[in-house]
Amino acid sequence: MGQMRSVDELSDIQPGDWAFQALKTLVERYGVITGYPDRTFRGNRALSRYEFAAILAKVLEHIEQMFTKGELAQLREDVATIKRLQDSYGVTIANLRDRIKNLESTTNKLEQQQFSTTTRLSGQTVLALTDGTNSQTTILTRVRLNLDTSFSGEDLLRTQLEVGNNGGDAISRNHNRGPNLLGTLGLLVDGGGLDYVAVENTVRISKLYYSFQPVKNLTVAIGSRLNPRDFIDRNNFADDSLDNFSSSFFMNNPLIVQNQIDRPGGAGAAVIWKPSDTLPLTFKALYAAADANLPAAELTKGGLFGDRYQASLELEYAFSKDLVARLQYTSATINRTAINAGGFNFEWVVSRQFAVFGRFGFGTYNGFNPLLNQDLDLSPITWAIGGTIRDIGIPGSVAGVAIGQPFAERNLGDATQTNFELYYSFKLNDSVSFSPALLVMASPNNRSIGTVWEWVARLVYSF
Repeated sequence: MGQMRSVDELSDIQPGDWAFQALKTLVERYGVITGYPDRTFRGNRALSRYEFAAILAKVLEHIEQMFTKGELAQLREDVATIKRLQDSYGVTIANLRDRIKNLESTTNKLEQQQFSTTTRLSGQTVLALTDGTNSQTTILTRVRLNLDTSFSGEDLLRTQLEVGNNGGDAISRNHNRGPNLLGTLGLLVDGGGLDYVAVENTVRISKLYYSFQPVKNLTVAIGSRLNPRDFIDRNNFADDSLDNFSSSFFMNNPLIVQNQIDRPGGAGAAVIWKPSDTLPLTFKALYAAADANLPAAELTKGGLFGDRYQASLELEYAFSKDLVARLQYTSATINRTAINAGGFNFEWVVSRQFAVFGRFGFGTYNGFNPLLNQDLDLSPITWAIGGTIRDIGIPGSVAGVAIGQPFAERNLGDATQTNFELYYSFKLNDSVSFSPALLVMASPNNRSIGTVWEWVARLVYSF
């Protein structure tokens, strides 16, 4: 635009705008404000140093002209206005100067003491006291350290170290009497029990992958330690044994997230694609092989594309921010058994205090399993449903209850194992949370021991 004679020439400036009078004065008295060719001012855009220098030069040039013409009265009025503003904001400016000085000192201290310029260190420690049917009081521990490295701000290299005390609980103890088919370490599926049992007492790398965005809305992760639960079958109310349900069964659909791939982690890749910013649809795909580092063996083929592996697809649709549903499919080969399964996962925030969730899955298991020494021809279903309530008794607390069957199958000894969990979680401070819980398992893997009861007191420290 050429030089403006009035601020009214700008289409995006209105008399009600907070800076209208300031712009009007600068235009009419000093003539230093210009707009864009489309007659807009774009007042919310940041000012560059070049633009500031150009405007300041115009102001000084205009002041010199006013001196030359003898227009000193107008200058005295403007200088008096500036002096009043300095007096009014003098204390605020001094306080701001002190805050900036303190901020610079704190920043220098953080830079000297920071763990890394590119890596963020975080961790979680869980300490659980538990007892139950046919068991004894035991203490379980698990410590995880996360090293999250970013080189560009848009990527992530995640390394997780894990160590525990190889502890057990009542449910795992009863499942381990004979072939463990439906326990936390189940050969067929993860059928429940505390998620942090049987964590080895030697440090191991439990996660190692690199994720990046080759194009907008597309995230790719590749690594030698991928856990399917990190990428598929997520649920805000039942997917974290340190934050909500302690039972491993209620964390995932056991047919979609295969136990023998997820717990050790596998080499492979995951893809997350959101086609549009406006379309509430997300596609996810994953492939992971648990024995990618092994050569062909007697019982398994090994290698990146050999037994044991799983490939999964998931379609997530958000009907609203409070209602999300996911459709899933998994194809896997584990211990010479071909597995095909479909699943459904939903979460619904009914109100600020109350939410419900659920999972359902069905599939087929076919082939001779050498670990069980049995030819399998199974068509199991799995389901789980539950809900959470917030702020009961203690502000910020969460109570949850869930029930489900991990592997209902008539041709496996009429397996009708049913799991139940009730928990109450609250924070002691910003870093420590405490949660008592009751776990019940009826007809565990069709064993004759009957119903297994278990209680747990969980203490979690995070940093």
